[in-house]
Amino acid sequence: MVRNIVTIDTEKCSGCGICVSACHEGALAIQNGKAVLTRDDYCDGLGNCLPACPEGALIIEKRDTTPYAAPPPAAANWPLQLKLTQPASPRLTNADIVISADCAAFAAPFIYAKQAARKAVLIGCPKLDDIDYSEKIAEIIIQNTPRSITALRMEVPCCGGIPWFIQKALEKTKASIPFQTLTLSIHGELCEEAAQ
Repeated sequence: MVRNIVTIDTEKCSGCGICVSACHEGALAIQNGKAVLTRDDYCDGLGNCLPACPEGALIIEKRDTTPYAAPPPAAANWPLQLKLTQPASPRLTNADIVISADCAAFAAPFIYAKQAARKAVLIGCPKLDDIDYSEKIAEIIIQNTPRSITALRMEVPCCGGIPWFIQKALEKTKASIPFQTLTLSIHGELCEEAAQ
């Protein structure tokens, strides 16, 4: 089907992630330091993300792609706690999963809301939960084949367990799933993005 869809000039893209926040459809992500269209079917082709790009790296063009399919409403994320979630939960099947530090939603609610929109969210605290979550995350990966996994952590040392557990689970399962870590400062700003 030929329709309008966003295209990213990777030469111009600085990987700032502003377009990801501006995309109301959840079709964009940062991978390997560049913006990418991860879901052609979610891109409505209206270009709300274009004005947000400070580098002018986004354009709308007509091309042959999948039909537009409005993304589902925000995932019904219950239970949120990673320790309470069943690995075979239907909400995790083929999902974009965000595994967030408990405090991230409160330290940076706007960034958290943008990252969690239309994704399956799990939360935990490596310091307070005192659990090695890598086994449970590995079970989730094996049983659900997620499309992507994002670790959302604070810059404090104890939050380092979130991406570490995910990386350990990916190594154990030998799964090739796009994985990125987003780090929030204690002032509630996005301070680091790393694709693994």
